[in-house]
Amino acid sequence: MPYTVEDLIARLGGPDAAAERLGVSTEAIRKWRQSRAIPARHWPALIAATGIELADLPGAARPAESAPGPDQPPPGATAVLVLADGSRFWGRGFGAHTGTEPPVGEVCFTTSMTGYQETLTDPSYAGQIITFTFPHIGNVGANEEDVEAANIAARGLITAADITAPSNWRAQSHLDAWLAARGVSGIAGIDTRALTLRIRDGGPPTGVICYPADGRFDLAALEARAAAWPGLEGMDLAREVTCRQTYTWDQTLWSWPEGYGRLEHPRFHVVAIDYGAKRNILRALAAAGCRVTVVPATATAEEILAHRPDGIFLSNGPGDPAATGEYAVPVIRELLARELPLFGICLGHQLLALALGARTFKMARGHRGANQPVKDLTTGQVEITSQNHGFAVDPDTLPAEAEVTHISLFDGTNEGFALRNRPVFSVQYHPEASPGPSDSRHLFRRFVSLMER
Repeated sequence: MPYTVEDLIARLGGPDAAAERLGVSTEAIRKWRQSRAIPARHWPALIAATGIELADLPGAARPAESAPGPDQPPPGATAVLVLADGSRFWGRGFGAHTGTEPPVGEVCFTTSMTGYQETLTDPSYAGQIITFTFPHIGNVGANEEDVEAANIAARGLITAADITAPSNWRAQSHLDAWLAARGVSGIAGIDTRALTLRIRDGGPPTGVICYPADGRFDLAALEARAAAWPGLEGMDLAREVTCRQTYTWDQTLWSWPEGYGRLEHPRFHVVAIDYGAKRNILRALAAAGCRVTVVPATATAEEILAHRPDGIFLSNGPGDPAATGEYAVPVIRELLARELPLFGICLGHQLLALALGARTFKMARGHRGANQPVKDLTTGQVEITSQNHGFAVDPDTLPAEAEVTHISLFDGTNEGFALRNRPVFSVQYHPEASPGPSDSRHLFRRFVSLMER
């Protein structure tokens, strides 16, 4: 008869006595109770202290005849996350059932506590499966206003707990229903702390989420699918998420109680190159007084300049900047030659660096979340920023005319630079987001001031 965690703690005389007898911390005992499981490394001491059999420990292997088959889910599991190395994480599926080609992508994590709807629709997450480190996802619900693009860019999501019911006055639907309507799959019940540590220590793995309607799993095929995916290095995803035709934008930032506004008296005209632009960036530009013309990522310099812009904006976006740079860098170099004010964010920041002759590299784990401290070296101030990137600019390869202006206080990587002799600057993070809540909005005013001059 297997014992529960509470049975064993009681047998040892309570939490404090259990910690003392086993030579572990009280925090370890707390984690046992929270997860309702005991890590295998504590089993020898526990067996010695209690005299129970290994098979009676919670989580220990049961006899083979009572265990599910290798391709069969454990009781209660309806979905699985399979990594390229064969690791399997069973859980409960939600959102849309997966079809014959379950979603495959780079498994990353974000530390944001809310804003999951904005996260899922951020085009910069194309090609990625998102692990949410915050356990309670869904209580804000979903609505039609808090989206950053028309479609969900992420390939799936992973949560610790089941999606919670909405409890917000702006909610229009349950997050589960919103995901299902858009064909996006998720898996709950995963030990997201263990998965996050794995990503932190070993880098983001490739994974597949499988949530079949018939409950049947071909784990070997799922592992092969994950192993065959080439990864984000060398992958141009901007072509997948960019707009298909030019359009104009005049919607401004949301404010209480009016909601979104409209720009009525524009002061400047900005052409935004859409490598995967978030709507809130366009709103921030409009709120700063800019009439915005959005052009596809593949637009030529001639097509961009035909709009007679006062300034050029290089948007955020997904994928490897070196791959997108094959067609974007020559255009950016032509635009730099015109000496128009130019502002880049995220992928736009990286592409600008490439156009100046610098290099980018794949980060070990990337920056994703809404609590990223960045220091402005020109003022000494620290901004709390929102970030989403897996590549970074190598500052040692920037030309002499480029001055590094911002660095990450997490790992010292480059977060921004400006040209000393031209009205050009860029940042790696997302100043339109609100983690600070508005620490970085001044950058849009800075862009406008360059056009004023």
